[in-house]
Amino acid sequence: MNEERLPAAYTANIREMLGDTADAFLESYLARRTQGLRFNTLKSSSEPGRAAAEHALSQFNLSQIPWCPAGFYYEDPARPGRHPYHTAGLYYIQEPSAMSAAELLKPLPGEIVLDLAAAPGGKTTHIAALMQGQGLLISNEIHPERAKILAENVERLGISNTLVTSAAPGDLSKRFPEVFDRIMLDAPCSGEGMFRKDPAAIEEWSPKHVEICVARQWDILQDAYLMLKPGGHMVYSTCTFNRRENEETMERFVQIYPDMELIVTKRLWPHLERGEGHFVALLHKAASTDQTESTSRKSKGKRGERGSNGLKTSATLREAYQQFMSWSAAELPGFAGHGVPLLFGESLYLLPEAFSERLHIGILDGLKVPRAGLHIAHLKKNRIEPAHALAMALQPDQAARSYDMPADGPEIQAWLRGESLPVPPSLHGWTLVTVDGLPVGWGKASSGQLKNHLPKGLRILKAHLEEV
Repeated sequence: MNEERLPAAYTANIREMLGDTADAFLESYLARRTQGLRFNTLKSSSEPGRAAAEHALSQFNLSQIPWCPAGFYYEDPARPGRHPYHTAGLYYIQEPSAMSAAELLKPLPGEIVLDLAAAPGGKTTHIAALMQGQGLLISNEIHPERAKILAENVERLGISNTLVTSAAPGDLSKRFPEVFDRIMLDAPCSGEGMFRKDPAAIEEWSPKHVEICVARQWDILQDAYLMLKPGGHMVYSTCTFNRRENEETMERFVQIYPDMELIVTKRLWPHLERGEGHFVALLHKAASTDQTESTSRKSKGKRGERGSNGLKTSATLREAYQQFMSWSAAELPGFAGHGVPLLFGESLYLLPEAFSERLHIGILDGLKVPRAGLHIAHLKKNRIEPAHALAMALQPDQAARSYDMPADGPEIQAWLRGESLPVPPSLHGWTLVTVDGLPVGWGKASSGQLKNHLPKGLRILKAHLEEV
């Protein structure tokens, strides 16, 4: 990319910021964009996951990303997004610089965490892995279509402790005052770090657009402040370079909110590191001395039999959950089924137990919830059909039956096209289908055939929309 293609106001700002090093930065646009993947430690820490990860390391010729232990660079012509391991959720395709944000946030197992602008899911899935499946992660995306993509990526990576919502930050701040131990705010920005990989971002950029982004970021930051509990931490990040959206916004924020401390800011520049560039800032909210009103009491919300989102909390729910647990006892002897059951229409979910410790399900009333924790089953005319998300969250030894295929064989390709497979006649009933020991969905075996229950929308071997 020639410098002439960049907006003049942008290059002038870069030269003012970087001085003598501006030429090196602008020359970085002539280099090929960097590509990376991050292993999903919820999968890669298991015995079959470790073996698959070792295979991927050599097959894709991966090299370590310095700031993320689970992150690796790959180069063309490698196409990890087209491999069955991608379908199995072994890794997430993610721009390397973006991996710095969750590493700085350092969420801990058992905490309650918010990813406020989460689609398509890179930072959410990174946070969930660091939480090791313990605690509660609420991942929000205001745009419904992007929230759907976010929910699909949460499902693919086998994450069970995440609630995906689709709401304006102001709506969330009214429902969740001072609830979250940690908040990730990957703020909507002018996207200067996207120029090398997305020429359309250049056309959208202007000084006016930067100011619009600054105003939007400021509004979201104020809602994030209301939701961060005293003593909590927040990471603010952007994929843009100008000071207006980064340092100046942080300086203004801590000036207006004196109980917020700016711990550290970091920049990843594409002429200094292998990445497209990122800004990250870690903030800490001072612990409160006022204990007159507990956070849990403030945010419980109202109780009700059914909200406008279709949530059922009646005897129908108890019956459905008992039906699932009876099915699970026979089909999933290794699955404990702990959590708070919810029924949306004919779909049965399990919220993580951490939800009930500080919150009540009434808080979800009227809230758009594309994924209410782990989707475990569909109710089909008084019978249970296990959900695809449940399969993706399991280990093979938790299922009564499993059928494994090698990643480099023709069977897995046929399966991912939606075809049924011939199997031994002795195999009968719901079967967890795996590739090199990693779940990819459900099949139902009968009379020597394994009927394919892969959701129709997933029946092609392709990469999901991620930070690529």
